[in-house]
Amino acid sequence: MAGQGGRTVRDLRRESRGAVLQRLYFDGPMSRHALGPATGLSSGSVSNVVAELLADGLVEEAGSVGSDAGRPRRLLRIRPDSGRLIGVDMGETRVHVELFDLGLRELARTERPLGPHGYDVDAVVGRVHEGITEVLTTARLSPTDLLGVGIGVPGIIEDAGQDGAVVHGQTIGWDAVPLERMLRRTGQLPAHVPYFIDNGAKTLGQAEMWFGAGRGARNAVVILFGSGVGACVVTEEAAQGRAVEWGHLTVRVGGRRCRCGAVGCLEAYAGAEALVARWQEAGGQPSSEADEEKALTELLAAARPSNDRKPDPVATAVLTETAEYLGAGLSDLINLFQPERVLIGGWAGLQLGGAFLDEVRAHALAHALRFPSNRVGIELGHLGPDAVTVGAAVLPLAAFFTRGGQRLPMAGSMPSPTWQAALDGRLA
Repeated sequence: MAGQGGRTVRDLRRESRGAVLQRLYFDGPMSRHALGPATGLSSGSVSNVVAELLADGLVEEAGSVGSDAGRPRRLLRIRPDSGRLIGVDMGETRVHVELFDLGLRELARTERPLGPHGYDVDAVVGRVHEGITEVLTTARLSPTDLLGVGIGVPGIIEDAGQDGAVVHGQTIGWDAVPLERMLRRTGQLPAHVPYFIDNGAKTLGQAEMWFGAGRGARNAVVILFGSGVGACVVTEEAAQGRAVEWGHLTVRVGGRRCRCGAVGCLEAYAGAEALVARWQEAGGQPSSEADEEKALTELLAAARPSNDRKPDPVATAVLTETAEYLGAGLSDLINLFQPERVLIGGWAGLQLGGAFLDEVRAHALAHALRFPSNRVGIELGHLGPDAVTVGAAVLPLAAFFTRGGQRLPMAGSMPSPTWQAALDGRLA
């Protein structure tokens, strides 16, 4: 039966359940009385929805609080053990996998370096498979316990219908890679456990907006600064955020060649890989065994020594130039999107941020138009270097709320429509 705006009673019930779950998740514990104004539902609807969620084991009572009438009100909260989520950060040097409960408490984690094969597709799929197996084994859980697996990847994500997410990752040599189909072929997850694949900058943005430095902002830009650079733009029109290939904005005509093949991209000057390369080209000497992360640490230590040594002029010059490029790139985002906040995250951004955030901020505000620059705050993200995995886990969590807390049905658990059974018989 159709309800408001063509929605069925089932749709309205699902939306009501989702509204209650989200309010309890972000603002709980809460009483039934408080849930009414918080969700816009009537007291009768709240009572019915809460009764369903209690019966489903998604919500539990969490003590009581006094009221003006003197009768204590029962508090409700989400049951953390009522669901399990996996977040995967498919980084450019390693695959990081974390298992969470519904309250995003970490249950297990593992890291798998990509090794000499780099971003060979089969090797990466294998690392993801191994990581998921390890965290489930550590927590003694079955894949059927999962609400879903979220994966943050570098590149542009295309929804290819039945094939699922296809990744266009030019900087890592991926051209229309059917990643979701390849992961499904491993047979690791049952068909009813979904994969959610999205750009890594977008998953970082999702995490910071839900739980970190972006909370309360209506619009923001979240920067992922790792081996390369990317951004997620969150606006009122795109509340879930959208990834933008900010790293491939041209900042210098005829400049350095970028990993994408073009010249003069911001990423060719400001990504961690390019930063270390520019230091070496200028005469800097990271230790022979240093990987990208350690080399960046050594560059920072040379430019900002903690003892009485003088700063290395080569390292200082590279960081100073990088701060100017980043600031100029941020000014473009500020002028284009006029955000309330710009948040810088990612392992490289957090490592360097404390040392030269003030310089980046000064360059950004100097290049940006006066009105948007007077309204924006530029700061570091709050969720640390593993925020991409948290944001990736949020993808199945958000879908779970959208479904009103209903799990997807297992294959074969629902009868086929009559017409389908009849046509299948004709084709047999």
